[in-house]
Amino acid sequence: MKNVFDPAVTAELIHRIENLSPQSHALWGKMSVDQMLAHCNVAYEMAFTDRHPNANPLMRFLLKAFVKPGVVNEVPYKKNLPTAPAFRIKSEKNFGEEKARLISFVEQTLAAGESGFEGKASPSFGPMIAKEWNNLLYKHLDHHLNQFGV
Repeated sequence: MKNVFDPAVTAELIHRIENLSPQSHALWGKMSVDQMLAHCNVAYEMAFTDRHPNANPLMRFLLKAFVKPGVVNEVPYKKNLPTAPAFRIKSEKNFGEEKARLISFVEQTLAAGESGFEGKASPSFGPMIAKEWNNLLYKHLDHHLNQFGV
């Protein structure tokens, strides 16, 4: 798994994001490119903002036990997996704004570094180690960039 805390990986991800345009079409799935960018931003919002509430204790237990292992491992996501409600983007979004936000979040992740993510709590899964955050962020973004052919 590539490391989002590596400047070269960050540069590669940003280059791929910059290759998207409002005319980019998905190779699979139902999201438009602006919705995909907004969807990818949700993972970073969960890491860097209080915009998404913490799951209640029962839901967190269930998510940690049954969802987290598949999210933080190094196995790539399959196409057309179900999307968690917080990640569903139903309305049209501003492509330029979402693209700029995503690039900013990718840069913010690099700036925070592994030490900034070690023990950082996820609203869904609770405290996670930096490697788990890396796997979650990289594989999710890589999956959706591949979805749009970049």
